[in-house]
Amino acid sequence: MQAWKTSFKVFLASDRTRNKCLVGLKELYLTPFTQRAAYSCTRALFYPRDKSDDRSSSSKFRKTFVPKQHKYAANRDDNPKSAKTPRGKVSSELQKLRFEDFSESETGRVLRHIQKESEPTEGTQLEIVFGVAPCLLALTQNRRKPSRLFVKNGEGPKREVILRVCQEAVRRGVQIQRVSKQTLDKMCGGKVHQGLCLQASPLGFITEERPMTSHDVNNQRALWLVLDGVQDPMNLGAILRSAYFLGVDRIASSIHNSCPLTPTVSKASAGVMEVMEVFGYSNLKDMIKVKAEEGWQVVGTVGLEQCSPESAVVPCSDFKMSRPTLLLMGGEGYGLSPELHQMCDVLLTIPPRRNLHPGVESLNVSVATGILLHSLLSTCTGS
Repeated sequence: MQAWKTSFKVFLASDRTRNKCLVGLKELYLTPFTQRAAYSCTRALFYPRDKSDDRSSSSKFRKTFVPKQHKYAANRDDNPKSAKTPRGKVSSELQKLRFEDFSESETGRVLRHIQKESEPTEGTQLEIVFGVAPCLLALTQNRRKPSRLFVKNGEGPKREVILRVCQEAVRRGVQIQRVSKQTLDKMCGGKVHQGLCLQASPLGFITEERPMTSHDVNNQRALWLVLDGVQDPMNLGAILRSAYFLGVDRIASSIHNSCPLTPTVSKASAGVMEVMEVFGYSNLKDMIKVKAEEGWQVVGTVGLEQCSPESAVVPCSDFKMSRPTLLLMGGEGYGLSPELHQMCDVLLTIPPRRNLHPGVESLNVSVATGILLHSLLSTCTGS
């Protein structure tokens, strides 16, 4: 505002002296500094300079001082920000992965070939295992017969975990092929594959009963997890992961009306399904009856809404294992079947820590299984 007032005074003064002689250099230098500054401010407002001149001059200035060796650094192969060299030496088979590729026109052919190989024939049936951990463990555990490993374009030697899976495949003579992400998505039905798919033979339930070892017979802290009608593959995978981590001795499942051991279960279990055997029984009642006659304790589980004064239900924190135990877990819908419910010696529940609203008074079966297993095994270890 002060600048505008000063400039306005200068304008009036110049108007009064318009008809007089021109101001000489002496008068110009004798003009006060404030008036000269106001004149410069007014001139900048009414007669702005062309910015293109500034840009051109500044660009020339910058160009003069840009080091020549950095001019094309973004396009060079030796740019440290864009180039990443793999750690360690890479075999010739893995080096070829950098140059092999499938065009989009070949995607359909690859998928048709996989579908043809996956069709059940004379004892040979293949499925697609997806995910880093399932593929790696499927190769290393030797429970499957791998046929072909598919790696997403751009992965290969760039990620150490992908490199490790490829090395295991090369070591076992498994063919490796590079495909696009779209092809991998179609292979596994749009699930999270992490850039890897493995075509291999399927895994199933162990249906043949194996003889008990001396360690199993003398183990008074043995715990078997019995699953009755768990149908969600994500729940089954999470249960397998928790059971393996917490130290369950065996997992038994009903074959009928239960989720099979699929690649989705393997992915949800973080590959535990490739390591831990799951026994399948067409009749869980007969197996439980045999174990009860051998002195095993049968422990069932109920939700809070299933508790009644007629049934003796014990909070899981108050129960301690004193002998080999079968822990029975029901499915997502109705829990334990009535015939298995009647065979239980003890019923356990997980008490809530607050008043629950109707409709949310139960836990997910995989979460409840993890809590119960931890409660039972921690008391057993501490005894």
